[in-house]
Amino acid sequence: MNFRKFFTAAFTLTSVSLFGQITCWQQRVEYAMDVKLQVKSHQYQGSTKLVYYNESPDALNRVFFHLYNNAFQPNSAMDIQSRSIADPDWRVGDRISQLTPEEQGYLHVKNLKMNGKVQSFEENETILEVTLDQPIAPHSKVTFEFEFNGQLPLQIRRNGRDNAEGIEYSMSQWYPKLCEYDIRGWHANPYIGREFYGVWGDFEVNITMDKKYVIAGTGVLQNANEIGCGYTAEGTKLKPQSGDKNTWRFKATNVHDFVWAADPDYAHDQAQVPDGPMLHFFYQKNAEYASVWKEMQPLAVKAFTFLSSNFGKYPYSDYSIIQGGDGGMEYPMATLITGNRKLPSLTGVTVHEAAHSWYQGVLATNESLYCWMDEGFTSFATQETMDHLFRSGMPSGHQSAFNGYFDIVREGKEEALDTHADHYITNYAYGTAAYQKGEVYLSQLEYILGPSAFRAALLDYFDAFKFRHPDPYDLIRIMEMRSGLELDWYNEYFVNTTKTIDYGIAMVNGTSNTTDVTLVRKGDMIMPVEVEVKYNDGSYETFVIALDIMRGEKSADGFNGKWTILPDWKWVEPTYLLSIPAAISNIESIHIDAFEEMADVNRKNDLFVPAEAQTFFLENR
Repeated sequence: MNFRKFFTAAFTLTSVSLFGQITCWQQRVEYAMDVKLQVKSHQYQGSTKLVYYNESPDALNRVFFHLYNNAFQPNSAMDIQSRSIADPDWRVGDRISQLTPEEQGYLHVKNLKMNGKVQSFEENETILEVTLDQPIAPHSKVTFEFEFNGQLPLQIRRNGRDNAEGIEYSMSQWYPKLCEYDIRGWHANPYIGREFYGVWGDFEVNITMDKKYVIAGTGVLQNANEIGCGYTAEGTKLKPQSGDKNTWRFKATNVHDFVWAADPDYAHDQAQVPDGPMLHFFYQKNAEYASVWKEMQPLAVKAFTFLSSNFGKYPYSDYSIIQGGDGGMEYPMATLITGNRKLPSLTGVTVHEAAHSWYQGVLATNESLYCWMDEGFTSFATQETMDHLFRSGMPSGHQSAFNGYFDIVREGKEEALDTHADHYITNYAYGTAAYQKGEVYLSQLEYILGPSAFRAALLDYFDAFKFRHPDPYDLIRIMEMRSGLELDWYNEYFVNTTKTIDYGIAMVNGTSNTTDVTLVRKGDMIMPVEVEVKYNDGSYETFVIALDIMRGEKSADGFNGKWTILPDWKWVEPTYLLSIPAAISNIESIHIDAFEEMADVNRKNDLFVPAEAQTFFLENR
């Protein structure tokens, strides 16, 4: 990589409000839940009082709830998908089909009432369909009350009991969760193991189980002086509850989900992020890797500081990093991660799941519909945070994401970013789109806007849309307002299609005073183009060619070298003539996208070296 142009993500920009108050209705919930877990049977019983605020302009005749645990039964949609897809998730495969009745999961609702009146409902695998006796009026609230009972499955995917590292209970997707209703209607998507979407609200969750267990979860423990277990300051006098069970009282404000985990062997450490949350670490007291967890903790503190500075201030008081689950999975104010790892791996998974707090936890895009806006943007933030932690002083690099994207294009298996997460044909296409191409999406926006405008726009985006479920149009509009550019074309190509970028040098002709370079767009996707010319005296000049439909070009702020803006390239034109005011004998090289910031699928035709002219034209004819 050429290090002359060098920007680090470690600086902080102040977000300037370029927009008025964002006005868009969204629903709201208030959960009050009591749950009791029976450890011998791995079954639990609960009761819920749920206040639902219908802020929409629509009268709602039905409501829907997620019953995620029902996916862990033979012949469920998740089981069938896992056995029939060409490249099944190795963690799932055919394991669901082999579960015995005692190992299966289930979640059932009974006695559901709205405002005290019994309602009719039907369980359709992982979705509960409730037909209301009277509609919920616009701008009104109702109260649902119901009881539920569940069985936690043997750990396969995300939640479950007895995970591979011996964590007894990973309680995610465990309760009847109201589906989201937004301007596009209900989102009652059956669960097949991919993404989520939830309603903002407040949770008060009381969990009762045997006293030997330590519980970690979303929110803040309200009765720490009754519990202890690392939640109180050293020397605090405890007031233990009577009997052989404890009731843990958690409260979380303005979140869209609630996760918890329980194990009798958890150690619990805390670390304070300066001007940030209290971090909680829950992990087994295992001599094999407990020391690695200790080493990771100050790195997690530094990660939260960096993320808050560069992507928006983390708004909650606490965050819990919990050993459990099947790898790494994010939830509001908490994550489940496997813990038997070396330091770089443990730090990496911690940083990635923590970075989800920004894009899945606070911005909370509908990640089922726009999985790349969560996973991809989180991957972008993860890479920059890990570079900050382990490669301080070096530029952040997103090349691995570019390479992953190039691989699937080369293999002809790419699917468009705007595909719903559940409907990708292969896990390979889903994973590449969600993680790698989503990361490339942001990296290319920085190339298009320039670092200062892009970094400021990221903070604008967070500040404008936190707790508001933004979509791709919201994001690109913020980028436009900060940069002054028109950018709708970018989503129209890179999100809505699988068209690829390929710009190249088609011809070079020289005179004693001028070198004419014919640039060609060989791919179907349009982009602004930068051409770096290195002269024989060691100097550089960058020629900037914006697209005409951008209505402007990025600024040269922070760029070291000569910066020459040329007339726009008409988006319909396949070629562009660049005239360099120097003889070809004075030129060492001509390089399109010298810093590899575009997802150009064929970089072989980007670099022209006059001394190697014959070879270049033979290879790229």
